[in-house]
Amino acid sequence: QVQLVESGGGLVQAGDSLRLSCAASGRTFSSYALGWFRQAPGREREFVAAMSQSGSNTHYADAVKGRATISRDNAKNTVYLQMNSLKPDDTAVYYCAATFSAPFDIVVVDTRYFYWGQGTQVTVST
Repeated sequence: QVQLVESGGGLVQAGDSLRLSCAASGRTFSSYALGWFRQAPGREREFVAAMSQSGSNTHYADAVKGRATISRDNAKNTVYLQMNSLKPDDTAVYYCAATFSAPFDIVVVDTRYFYWGQGTQVTVST
């Protein structure tokens, strides 16, 4: 069992940057593929970014490509999402997720993730 706890959200202005963190419990953090998703009011949850178990492969949604960076620190059991040049359309609750996969596989489908955090709110004002 893995517990995930996000932090780092808040109210920012358009153009600002944020770094979201997701701390995981347990000793097997390095075994998981990781992902970030978001859900805006009235909209379905959508994929944002993912990283393979190995850390060597990443993938981003078109909406954040070039503005987002996912990274992991296995020593700290933490995954990060750096978001730059934030836009009002980025306003959402952001969730981190973890799942088992082959070392170099990237998981972009939310239904393949076993473990989820409670979410952190990001609000971008104009």
